Formats: sequence, structure tokens, C-alpha cells
Amino acid sequence: MFVLELTYTAPVERVDALMAEHITWLDEQYAAGVFIASGRKNPRDGGVILAVAEDRAAIEKIAAADPFAAHGVCAYRIIEFIATKTAPALAPYRQQLP
Repeated sequence: MFVLELTYTAPVERVDALMAEHITWLDEQYAAGVFIASGRKNPRDGGVILAVAEDRAAIEKIAAADPFAAHGVCAYRIIEFIATKTAPALAPYRQQLP
């Protein structure tokens, strides 16, 4: 499982200009079963995405395709973790330690 932290590197006006494209990209990742949750940080200096994928390389490729990243208005920090405990609704995403 992965936590993707986005930090804006451009004025919020440039971010907002790309918001529709970003939302389309988010919707595609939800439809593909990659994203579990997402939203803006507070204060609004970026966002956070909770994602699942086979490996880090897949997540890096997905993040690079975000219009925010492609247009240079955000930087990504990707944190990988093993979700050994979850809320009951997230049980399908539980993982075993290697």
C-alpha cells in the first residue's frame, strides 16, 4: 500500500487551472482500483492519496501521469507501507508481513 503526498510547487491559481484534468486522472485511478481515498491537505498546500499497486514502480508511473506532475505544479512523496491492520471495510487490502 502507498501514501502519495502531493506538495504544490506553483501558485494555487496554476493548480486550479489543471484541476479538471487532475480530477479526470483521479477518476481513472479509482475506476482501475488503484486509489482508495484522496483529498486536499489542510492548509491547502497539496493533497494526499491512499493507493494500492503491485509495486513502487507502478505507483511512480501513475504519479508521473498526474497532470499536476506533468505540468510541474506539484512534487510527489511516495511512502510504501505494509497494511497489516485495517478497518473492517478495508479488509480486502490487508497484507501479510514477508
